[in-house]
Amino acid sequence: MRIEIWADVVCPWCYIGKRRLERALEGFEHRDQVEVVYRSYELDPFAPEVGTETTVQVLGRKFGADEAGTRSMMARADEVAAAEGLQFAHAEAIHARTLTAHRLLHLAKERDLQHELLEELLAAYFTRAESLGDHDVLRRAAAATGLDAAEVDRVLAGSDYRDAVLEDVAQARAYGSSGVPFYVVDGRFGISGAQPTELFAQALEQAWSTREG
Repeated sequence: MRIEIWADVVCPWCYIGKRRLERALEGFEHRDQVEVVYRSYELDPFAPEVGTETTVQVLGRKFGADEAGTRSMMARADEVAAAEGLQFAHAEAIHARTLTAHRLLHLAKERDLQHELLEELLAAYFTRAESLGDHDVLRRAAAATGLDAAEVDRVLAGSDYRDAVLEDVAQARAYGSSGVPFYVVDGRFGISGAQPTELFAQALEQAWSTREG
């Protein structure tokens, strides 16, 4: 059984949903027969490749809030994250486009290192407030997962996997999703949002019990 997950590496609810799904899978009897594949999604495809504004500044402008109001808004997600064992500190991270990070994730998928790189990228942004538009940050994350440095540099310098990223985004929209996280279980069940672990567990059981063959 396959679970496809559309997510962005700067999406707090994608990180929270990742932990919740992982917990559901830990208690799933058929875990060793489940393949989890992450698909690309850009929350802000118009963000600068190398940003200059912090997340707080960008969100404040987007929602028409002052800094205090924006930090209060972000704190609500931070509290939910903390309950899942995650410590968010990304308010000061530089806001930048995530296309290149997603292109690296496609390389990592081909090398069976997608999950490892995704975890490194999420930690870089949310825990260490690093910019995912910074190629040095991306190189460090890739090196930590064991990706070949020459292949990483080739991707960073070019446009490899750009079409694959855009195809992922197009597929999410074809499914009717306008945001992330978005999950498709066994090609038949769609789940939107970082649902509670219990709901993920129920969806896994339902998908497994109704699958053909």
